[in-house]
Amino acid sequence: MSKRPLTTISRRALIAGAALLPLTARAQSASPRIVAFGDSLTAGYGLAKGYGLVPQLQNWLAAQGTPATIVNRGLSGDTTLGGRVRIGLALRGGADAVIVELGGNDMLLGWEPERAEANLDSILSTAGAGGRPVLLVGIHAPGRRQDWRRRWAAIWPRLAQRHGTLLLPDLYAPLAQLPRPMRGDYLLADGIHPSAKGVGLLVPHLGPQVQALIARIGQRA
Repeated sequence: MSKRPLTTISRRALIAGAALLPLTARAQSASPRIVAFGDSLTAGYGLAKGYGLVPQLQNWLAAQGTPATIVNRGLSGDTTLGGRVRIGLALRGGADAVIVELGGNDMLLGWEPERAEANLDSILSTAGAGGRPVLLVGIHAPGRRQDWRRRWAAIWPRLAQRHGTLLLPDLYAPLAQLPRPMRGDYLLADGIHPSAKGVGLLVPHLGPQVQALIARIGQRA
């Protein structure tokens, strides 16, 4: 097959395409891929598409001028043990940073915090491999067993310090600050999971820590 000479238009197209390559690379680097790894709170249990934690967080970041692609790897009903098994698979598509939100189902099952801590230890080691930035998201333990609740509260800062991760000690803190009679609109009928309105309350609480996570990606580069 004979080779045709490049026309003026073809040359211009090639030059324009080459000029766009650095822009494309910059656009990709400006929008890091963050894996949100968690349970039903991350997955958006009971909420219509677009109203869960991940899409509302994505919209909040965009409104703040912080571009990012948040990949939802939440699994309803998951425990820290289940997360320990699937964290490697969740990261196979690549991740510039990871948000780890697990432990709520362990609490509901009455598991001891030390058991969850061992599982989270393994999860954070995998998530943070190679210096990848990680944000650990904790949650307060329910119930009236004060000693058990204190032991649960203690694992989050201990894990964050051990692994050098960012920490949000209690995702539900904004809901807990509301008077009990006002909480109904912010929760689903089960009284556990946040409604779309409830997620809207949690996201501004979580968002600044995710911005700090994204900043760590830049520092790593």
